[in-house]
Amino acid sequence: MDAFTSTAFCGNPAGVVVLDAPADPAWMQAVAAEFKHAETAFVVADGSEGADGGEPKSLRWFTPTTEVDLCGHATLATAYILGGSQRFDTRSGTLNCTSTGDGIVEMDFPSVTSQPVRAPEELTTALPGVTVESVARGDFDLLVQVASAAEVRALRPDLDTLARIPTRAVIVTAPGDREGVDVVSRVFAPRVGIGEDPVTGSAHCALASWWSAALGRTAESTELIGEQASPRGGLVRMTLHGSRVGLAGRAVTILRGELLA
Repeated sequence: MDAFTSTAFCGNPAGVVVLDAPADPAWMQAVAAEFKHAETAFVVADGSEGADGGEPKSLRWFTPTTEVDLCGHATLATAYILGGSQRFDTRSGTLNCTSTGDGIVEMDFPSVTSQPVRAPEELTTALPGVTVESVARGDFDLLVQVASAAEVRALRPDLDTLARIPTRAVIVTAPGDREGVDVVSRVFAPRVGIGEDPVTGSAHCALASWWSAALGRTAESTELIGEQASPRGGLVRMTLHGSRVGLAGRAVTILRGELLA
């Protein structure tokens, strides 16, 4: 699947493996390593694809090297494949997703509050050519606000140095620089085997709360549009609801097949 896009070979690729029963974690990790996507999702479905309600389906996410606690784009891809309203039991609690009639998947995720921290010593070397304005730490990632979207787009990070920072990923972000885009970001996660993630749903759980406050957009149900400015690129619609954030986007099916091993 390509997620957070309506165009094939754009957005963020994800593998979605639909299982009849729970699988061995070592096997799931091996499959994710074989696929080499940023994340591969494994969902235990009961055969009633598209059925609304019911018990939450088990959903787990693996990078090529490790299992992760939260992944937005692979959840979007999974919900798109199954269709209808879906509830997933995950390491981040129960996640509710709805596939709408216009091809958009709406996801209810936990919001992530990032607290200001001292910049790691490695940051200057890791992020050359940017003007760091704020550094904050959330549940998973380090969030780095820089002076402009142009700096975000032009950034060529030192991934080896970034990998020494003890967070899942480093989010580099700035205010949007074109009409219809409130926030620009890029996400680098070499520590978990992902150099640059094309479009990161879970990062927008942190971006939604950070930029709602920074831009003075604190009214209930305020919507922000985030552009992740990776080479593939993608758009994420964010709506903050207190301790929850709504993330919405589209997905495209690229291929279907059967695992034989």
